[in-house]
Amino acid sequence: MKKNISSFLIIWITWILLTGININELIVGFIVSALLSYVISNLIDYEFSFNSIPKIIKFLVVYIPVFLFELIKANLDVAYRVLSPSMPINPGFVRIPTKIKSEYGRLTLANSITLTPGTLTVDVSEDSVYIHWIDVKGNNNEDYQKNVSASFEKILGGIFN
Repeated sequence: MKKNISSFLIIWITWILLTGININELIVGFIVSALLSYVISNLIDYEFSFNSIPKIIKFLVVYIPVFLFELIKANLDVAYRVLSPSMPINPGFVRIPTKIKSEYGRLTLANSITLTPGTLTVDVSEDSVYIHWIDVKGNNNEDYQKNVSASFEKILGGIFN
């Protein structure tokens, strides 16, 4: 029951945020959210805790802006490389150590790295993320981490560990 209610609230709040506050939209959103939460909670086995609400808020308020900033920086860097073919590149595969122990945390880190242009996550292990990087900067794993994932990992570690 707790799973159903939490699913309903998340779906309905998302609906309201996307459609606005209008009585017709609220009613339709309520019905659609109720049906979707029933289907989702019966098909997917997960547990939602109301204790995780501060983590969700931290993810939305702190992590998303940092991710968007890094995304814009990476887009500009790759665009500059495309428009300036003489600019040297140094592609390669690197291992980036991570202290994130949660599977969801490592998944979020890997997806964040992949979504930023110029990097592609190839593999994830218990303590490392392996990526292909368009311009490898640094000489060791700690340098790679500082240049690619440090800003992500600092926040994600506080959310998922």
